[in-house]
Amino acid sequence: MDLNYSEEQNMLRESVARFVRDRYDFAQRQQCLSAGEGAAFWSRFAELGWLAIPFSEDQGGIGGGAVEVGIVMEGLGRALALEPYLAHMVATQLLARVAKESVNARHLPAALAGESRLALAFSEAGGRYHPAFCTTSASPLGDRYVIQGAKSVVPGGQHADLYLVVARTAGQARDEHGLTFFLLERDHPALRVREYQTNDGTGAADLTFEQLEVSGDARIGELHGAYAELEWALDLGVAYQGWEAVGAMSALSDATLEYLNTRKQFGKPLGANQALTHRMVDLFIAVEESRSSVLRAALAMDAESPTRRRRELSLSKIAVDRCARFVGQTAVQLHGAMGVTNELPVGHYFKRLTAITATFGDSEWHARRIHRLDSASSREAGVEHGH
Repeated sequence: MDLNYSEEQNMLRESVARFVRDRYDFAQRQQCLSAGEGAAFWSRFAELGWLAIPFSEDQGGIGGGAVEVGIVMEGLGRALALEPYLAHMVATQLLARVAKESVNARHLPAALAGESRLALAFSEAGGRYHPAFCTTSASPLGDRYVIQGAKSVVPGGQHADLYLVVARTAGQARDEHGLTFFLLERDHPALRVREYQTNDGTGAADLTFEQLEVSGDARIGELHGAYAELEWALDLGVAYQGWEAVGAMSALSDATLEYLNTRKQFGKPLGANQALTHRMVDLFIAVEESRSSVLRAALAMDAESPTRRRRELSLSKIAVDRCARFVGQTAVQLHGAMGVTNELPVGHYFKRLTAITATFGDSEWHARRIHRLDSASSREAGVEHGH
């Protein structure tokens, strides 16, 4: 298998790097953050074709895949971008995957053109990373549905025009069976959206549904059968966010190296200290380890076996989280007290990497998922061999 970038992928990578370098430096990012402009460059993302990358030409897209979106995510990770690119791409790809052709024809063109933004609302208080945990109910009322409940910490929810909401149409709170997708508009009178700033600057929203009534057309995909597709979407989020983490780690490593080579002590740069040189080598290795891990994860999204995909994505998440913690903590330590001030980018990268390790399941949750998958495979193998 050739793991080198193609000519088109290299062109995309150079284009993203040029945009980040020329238009999205740290000062620009902080200015957007203070002004509350979390999606200041969204229309530019659309013009560059980034919103259309993973969609087929029939859908108005470019026909790329997870690797191409990952290349964009790595660049945005370097920039600490505030735009809800990851949240929008996961929700839009999920919509394209599960919705009827007529629904996609109505919503995808605007989403790919940057005229509307989507967010996936799945997590609830008390769920603790469990994808199936859902107490938000959708009860049938004639040919309509009444949705009641709440969703917590919806990534990109503060910027979204449409929400792809997971609601329970059957079963108990943790049952995998009985989940259904609904597409809801932000301006529905029975939907309350509470926006807030998160510690890493990206922001989120909580949604409350107060006897929210929608037509049957709002139901997306199979009735009671959303779990497998939701799990696919969350794995896609893990893959994309891993690339973002690589971009952030790479920028943090570069900033730390520059600091050690310019900051002098006793007339010599700090980087001349052999012990600190070894620490920088460790940072470089961690970044490259993560880079290879997220490339493998992106390729695993195309795996025919859901079990293989889940296992590969969990392995990648554990590896990236470990490296993110190491790079973030080491960079702050090498910068000293300056590393946690708001004036330097270092502390902001550290906050974002810390948030990434707690998103889409932490390392402990993914380790338990690998154990469950391996145990299930062992049981199946035992049954096949008559044990």
